[in-house]
Amino acid sequence: MKTLGIVGGTAPDSTIEYYRLIVASYRHRVRDGSYPSLLINSIDLKKLLDLIGADRLADVTRFLLHELEKLARAGAEFGLLASNTPHIVFDDLARRSPIPLISIVEAACDAAQALGLKKVGLIGTRFTMQGRFYPDVFSGRGIALCVPATEDQAYIHEKYMSELVNGVFRSDVRDELLAIIDRLKQNDDIQGVILGGTELPIVLGQGDRGIPFLDTTRIHVERAVARMFS
Repeated sequence: MKTLGIVGGTAPDSTIEYYRLIVASYRHRVRDGSYPSLLINSIDLKKLLDLIGADRLADVTRFLLHELEKLARAGAEFGLLASNTPHIVFDDLARRSPIPLISIVEAACDAAQALGLKKVGLIGTRFTMQGRFYPDVFSGRGIALCVPATEDQAYIHEKYMSELVNGVFRSDVRDELLAIIDRLKQNDDIQGVILGGTELPIVLGQGDRGIPFLDTTRIHVERAVARMFS
């Protein structure tokens, strides 16, 4: 059984959800009462977001690489970043990481492809919605990505930074996020929506908009648990 290393704390509530879901998935597979071996390195979220916000991506890579090296020294055999936003530097980071990394974007793309989706919406932080790291992967598989209108992106990002990462999950924000998804469905004819922020499944739940919600936390977790057994 391989030991998983998680770069977490990005943000705390979603890292807790990762831990809970990994344990549940593992114990669903292994019915002998045992628990998985994993390590969590809870990092400074403010430092990470400040670096990304300043577009200091080389420093983001160095920062995350240092945190991955801690996990490797502690015995992790493979790892993941428990957040979508830091995948903005995933390719460079994966090349330099001391342990293999599982991409949340690749896993989400596999899930969309398995459902036969050809056009999906993407919501998350501004860095995720405006970055290239999702389109670059999805376009290579023939899947089109649509993001919300500029004003809707601003709303999502502001609520993400001021509330969701701080563990504040309000019903009025949930309602507005669902309205944004409805607008994407109506205006862009999306067949599904990528919850491209690991706090989004917490505030939205499974949703009920007649299209699949691709919960990137759960998708990432299932890929990680499968790797434990490989």
